[in-house]
Amino acid sequence: MKGILWKLGAIFSIGFAQLGIALAGELETAGATVVEVPRVYQLDGTVEAVNASTVGAQTSGQVKEVRFDVDDLVKAGSVIVVIDDTQQRAALAQAQANLRQAQAQLADAEKEYNRIRKVFARNAVSKAVMDKTRAARDQARAAVAAARAAVIQAQQQLEYTRVKAPYTGIVTERQIEVGEVVAPGTPLMSGISLERLRVNVDVPQSLVEAVRTQRRGAVLIGKQWVPARKVTVFPVADPTTDTFKVRMQLPSGVKGVYPGMYLKAALEVGKRNVLVVPPQAVVFRSEVVGVYVVDDEGRVSLRHIRLGKPLVDGRFVVLSGLSAGERVAIDPQAAVRELIAQRRERASHEG
Repeated sequence: MKGILWKLGAIFSIGFAQLGIALAGELETAGATVVEVPRVYQLDGTVEAVNASTVGAQTSGQVKEVRFDVDDLVKAGSVIVVIDDTQQRAALAQAQANLRQAQAQLADAEKEYNRIRKVFARNAVSKAVMDKTRAARDQARAAVAAARAAVIQAQQQLEYTRVKAPYTGIVTERQIEVGEVVAPGTPLMSGISLERLRVNVDVPQSLVEAVRTQRRGAVLIGKQWVPARKVTVFPVADPTTDTFKVRMQLPSGVKGVYPGMYLKAALEVGKRNVLVVPPQAVVFRSEVVGVYVVDDEGRVSLRHIRLGKPLVDGRFVVLSGLSAGERVAIDPQAAVRELIAQRRERASHEG
């Protein structure tokens, strides 16, 4: 659905011309000014979480604790599931023992190598013996490196028994219960983060180039238009709908928005010049909308006008009834008094 959202002028950072203020006699006036506002395309979008994932087991064992449930808020790094670590602790102890054994064997190999090297320097042993001793020393060094790697792996497996939340979010699904046996890859818990959200919209292919050029948009949250931090246009169209997917990144910490919600979105597709007047200059009388126009000679007259939607700074868009450069009274009550005075003066001259 097309629409021109004049209230998005400030959101899209459009620079407006300042209204000049002048005095006609004692009547304060302002000029009807032409300003540039964005032309936007309005449509519905769907909210989704940037971070939405399922945490799975990375080790084997029986589940001992499940510390969170659906709709619980979980802080990043919090332990959400505890797996029995008996096997992992035993594997770590075995790996550490193997490392000590390998280090002891390396120490013996180093001593033997140093002894043979000195003897070889006096030509007391053959080169074959020297090479064999060196190979034994190198093999012992490799065994120590492998044993250290095994210790690191065993430590990691032990850490995997305490499953932690990768980010702050809300639990959306719990797939495990206490007592169940899990293996690497078993889903444990699903969650989403409400700190980073985005809105997906489908834009007609006729407008996608304009959207890609401008890359600015806003989302209506409650009664307020919130500017998108980033607009991403997907490079491939959907052949069934002839639309392109556009993703609008919302600012962090937006309140009252949840994944799956439908929100109004607006994407800038160009610019347009409009005529505006200050809001205090507009008079609303029943169904009549007008302004008090002051001509170059200071004469005051009530002019009926047709308004569009106001800009975000409050100024009204004038669709018809007024021209650029014409001056309107800022204070309608003062304009009425001036108009009455001018009518009396004309009447006195005619009399």
